[in-house]
Amino acid sequence: MAITQIATLAASCPNPEDSSHLYSGCPYPAPGLHSFNFPALFTIGPFRFEKPMLIAVIGAALVIWFFWAAFSKPKLVPRGVQNLGELGILFVRDQILRPMMGKKGDSYLPFLVSLFFFIWVMNMMEIIPVAMFPATSKIAFPVALMLMVYITYNYLGIKHQGLGGYFRNMIPRGVPWPILLILAPVEILQYTIVRPFTLAVRLFANMFAGHILLSVFTIATWYLFVLGIPLLFSATSFILTIVLTAFEALIQALQAYIFTILTAQYIGDSLEGAH
Repeated sequence: MAITQIATLAASCPNPEDSSHLYSGCPYPAPGLHSFNFPALFTIGPFRFEKPMLIAVIGAALVIWFFWAAFSKPKLVPRGVQNLGELGILFVRDQILRPMMGKKGDSYLPFLVSLFFFIWVMNMMEIIPVAMFPATSKIAFPVALMLMVYITYNYLGIKHQGLGGYFRNMIPRGVPWPILLILAPVEILQYTIVRPFTLAVRLFANMFAGHILLSVFTIATWYLFVLGIPLLFSATSFILTIVLTAFEALIQALQAYIFTILTAQYIGDSLEGAH
C-alpha cells in the first residue's frame, strides 16, 4: 500500500526542474535512468536524433577541427595549436602505442590518436556547461566503439596469422593436455567475448556512475539551498560537487587512456601472437 502511495505521489509531482516541486510535498528528485533519456531534437521517420547524438557529432567535429588547425599549415618550429597537437600525438605514441606495439605499430598511430581524443572529448562533455552530459554514458556509444576495435583486431589477427594460426595462438603452449581441455575454451572466450564486453562496459559503467554521482550532489545543492535548510548543508553539497567534478575530469581522461591502451594491446597481439 505504501509503495502504491509513493508511486502515485511521484507520478503527480511536477518536473524537478520546476521550482514548484519544492513546495508540492514531493520528495527529493533523485536522479535515475530518466536522467539519461532525452526528447528527440528532430525525427526522420523512425530515426530520432537526440542530445547524446548531437554531443557525439560535436565531439567528432571538435577533434577534426583541432588537428586540422594544428597541422593544415605546419611550421618547422611549432607554435600555438600545433604545439598542442604535437604534444597530443607524442603522448599517444610514447605512452600508449610504443609500450604496447613497439615501432612496428606506428602505422596505427592515426587510429589510436583519433580514438583517444574522440573518447576524451565525449567524456569531457559531462562537465562542459550547456552540454552537461557524457555521450559515453549511453551504452550504444561504447558498444559502437568496441565493435570498431573488435573488427579491426580480429581482421588484423586473421590477416597476419591466418585463421588457424590466430585461434591457435590464443592458447598457451606447453600446457599439459588435461589442463588444456579447460584452458583452451577459457582463452578463446576471453579473446572473442570477454575482451570486447569488458572494453565497452568499463567505459560505459564509469561514465554512467560518474554522471549519476554529479547529478545527485548538483541537484542536492539546489534543493537544500532553495528550501532554506541551514546553509552549511547546501555549502557542503556544493563543495563536494566541485571536488567530484575535478575527480570526474581525471576519470574522463583515464577512461579514454584505458580504452585506447587496451585497443593498442589487442592490435599488437593480433599482429604477432601473444603466446
